Order: sequence, then structure tokens, then C-alpha cells
Amino acid sequence: MTKQAAVQHIRWDEVPVESVNPLFDRQYIVGDKVMVARIGMKKGCVVPEHSHHNEQISQVLSGALQFSIEGKEIVLHAGEFLFIPPHVPHSAVALEDTTAIDTFTPPREDWLNGTDQYLRK
Repeated sequence: MTKQAAVQHIRWDEVPVESVNPLFDRQYIVGDKVMVARIGMKKGCVVPEHSHHNEQISQVLSGALQFSIEGKEIVLHAGEFLFIPPHVPHSAVALEDTTAIDTFTPPREDWLNGTDQYLRK
């Protein structure tokens, strides 16, 4: 029999903030098969092009993010979502100070083990 994850009630103000670089902060909650992250990006923050085996859904809560994906520029504003399939190269730049929610399945192992060097530069 497989052990199921326990029900948890979590508040963002109780989740530690990780300052990955001077313009990029994140918090995340991890389940067995999903990770939800709250991202804070200062205007001008660049997430270099990368890809991963995870499905990703990005939602902007405030501000604006410009994604470069599959040869297109897509600007997300508050209340908008972007679905990124696995293995699709993408990058992003914060056009304003931005707060976003990124959901990944499965959880991002590179974030959990600190090997996400593309963000730490």
C-alpha cells in the first residue's frame, strides 16, 4: 500500500523566501506530484532560456512578464496564464515588478537540490 501525503493548510507568509539572485525571490510548496511556487521578480529580471521535463503553468498575479517561447513573444498581465509543455525552451523578463504563481508537475528537482544555476547568475 502506498503512503498518501497528509492534508496540509499552508499560508504563504509561513513559507521561507529564497533569494535566488538580487532580482528573483521564490517560495514553494511541494507535494508528491506537484510544486506550486510564488515568484517575486523585480523589473528587468531575466530568466535565461531553459527547458525542463516538467509541465508548467505560469499565472501573473501582479505586474507583467514577457515570455519568449517558440519564436513568439507573449506578455502575461495580472489574471493571465501560460501553459508550457515539457521540454519547450523558454525565457522570461519582468517588464514591471511582478508576482507570479508557477505550478510544475512533477516538482522541479533542480530547485529542490539547488542545481538551477541558470537562475543563480
